[in-house]
Amino acid sequence: MTLRAGFVGIGKMGEPMAVRLSAVGLETIVYDVRAEAVAGLVAKGAKAAGSSREVAERSDVIGVCVPSDHHVRAVLSGPDGILAGAKPGSIVAVHSTILPSTAEEVAALAAQHGVGLLDACVTGGDERALLGKLTVLTGGAPEHVEKARPYFEAFAERIVHAGSIGMGCKLKLCINVMTYLQWAAAYESFALAKAVGLPTEMLEEAGKANGQLTDLMIAYLRIHKLPPQVQKSDAVQTRVRGQMHTAEKDLAHALELAREAGLAMPSSALVSQLMARIYGVEDPGRR
Repeated sequence: MTLRAGFVGIGKMGEPMAVRLSAVGLETIVYDVRAEAVAGLVAKGAKAAGSSREVAERSDVIGVCVPSDHHVRAVLSGPDGILAGAKPGSIVAVHSTILPSTAEEVAALAAQHGVGLLDACVTGGDERALLGKLTVLTGGAPEHVEKARPYFEAFAERIVHAGSIGMGCKLKLCINVMTYLQWAAAYESFALAKAVGLPTEMLEEAGKANGQLTDLMIAYLRIHKLPPQVQKSDAVQTRVRGQMHTAEKDLAHALELAREAGLAMPSSALVSQLMARIYGVEDPGRR
């Protein structure tokens, strides 16, 4: 039987992941609260659903890629939620970066319905998602990972099974600490080069040559290469404000996890307060 893939949450990461599901030939059913996002996926081969519940009713593996913990709970529960429509034996893969405790909570809820749940965080960025080159960091039962493997392989070139439920989230939060501290280092180095009259192209050349400046860091720095009027435009500011909120949420989760483990992370705590500057957000208080 051909696996049927569902997807809830068609945002910056969810859209290219869902596109890949259709591109590799999987029957793909999608839902998002934004009708225009669903229409865009339908134009690329997916089928529309009217609710999260309907996605689950028509799918064997259901991906969830929504912003935060409370969004995950919302799309899973309630009369129109995934668990109201999911058949016993189906798998839910939560791609959102959430607390490990939240993953454990929703996995226990799914189990009451006979549904397997994986915390299946992804890393690599939206550009690599569209190329099918993400890495999946997943926690959960091995048999659930195997059932979901054809789904994962549509958009990922590597699947890391980190262990039991919540371990995928722990791994992703550790990765994100490295990511955002790298962004801070790249931002300040780039700003210093400009301030002292050093061509930033030379900084990039030297940084790439010695391995310190990665492709992802260079991609991040594109924000700060934009002309000032473009960087301040509504379109760019909307995008970077969303990235700032995601970064702040992820670092808050990492710091909460560290507190639970009795670990101090002063560098991460400082960087968590600097995300507006790091992303070039003009009005951090605006939502």
